[in-house]
Amino acid sequence: MPVVGFLSYQSADAIADLLRAFRQGLKETGYVEGENVAIEYRWAENQIDRLRALAADLARRQVAVIATSGGPASALAAKSAAATIPIVFAINDDPVQLGLVASLARPGGNLTGINFLVGELTAKRLELLRELVPGATRVAVLVNPANEATTKSTLRDIESSARALGLQVKTLNASTSGEINAAFATFARERTDALFVASDAFFFSRRVQLVTLASRHGVPAVYSSRHAVEAGGLMSYGTSLGDAFRQAGVYAGRILKGAKPADLPVVQATKFELVVNHETARSLGLTVPDRLLATADEVIE
Repeated sequence: MPVVGFLSYQSADAIADLLRAFRQGLKETGYVEGENVAIEYRWAENQIDRLRALAADLARRQVAVIATSGGPASALAAKSAAATIPIVFAINDDPVQLGLVASLARPGGNLTGINFLVGELTAKRLELLRELVPGATRVAVLVNPANEATTKSTLRDIESSARALGLQVKTLNASTSGEINAAFATFARERTDALFVASDAFFFSRRVQLVTLASRHGVPAVYSSRHAVEAGGLMSYGTSLGDAFRQAGVYAGRILKGAKPADLPVVQATKFELVVNHETARSLGLTVPDRLLATADEVIE
């Protein structure tokens, strides 16, 4: 029975539905966990410094393919540990700039996967926040400095977009649960008008904490994933993560059947979702513009 290694920066609970989507992708290529494929899971539990050791452990097991979750850090750790084992990543950054592949069309090495295009959607997400909170002039941006590549690209895109929209930006850093609490305390003191939560695996894991604090402080916030809005967040715009992880499962299955990562083009996500929580908007005293309600993929009442 072939073995798939699954390496994640996060925890099993945090991405349970994404795991289901990954297994669905495997099933679409003829593989069912426990029947004709085994999956070895390695969880870093949001501790980025554990990833290299966990990746090395999977490499020693000589798994048939490694699938990574949790952004560039997981993919880079797998690449450094496994020079020949096929690797399928699911990331929110440009894999060419990160040095994971030679090009999107011809990856060239032992890695391929899915790019969420989250970074490319940063400007659009900020525009939507401004549309929902038209009186906003100062926006706080919450980033995770431990996720260096994503943070750098997010701040670059935010700053140029904010200038075009006439917004002032305040950067807040958080890499731990305690630092998230501290960031919201700073947010409350400085009375910024809205919050932009960067796309980040750690923030995805802490979405309930983020949504709870935003509600407690009465802060309009925009997220990259619908999962935060389902937990009570105001609005999200981004890639369908479920679809992206299903595609990662399909690629893992194709590799098990003999395909080489070098010959599998990196999949650019094409399914995007705008989700608005109308109840949360009302609790914040916001009127959702008709255009947003009409164009939203889902409005949670």
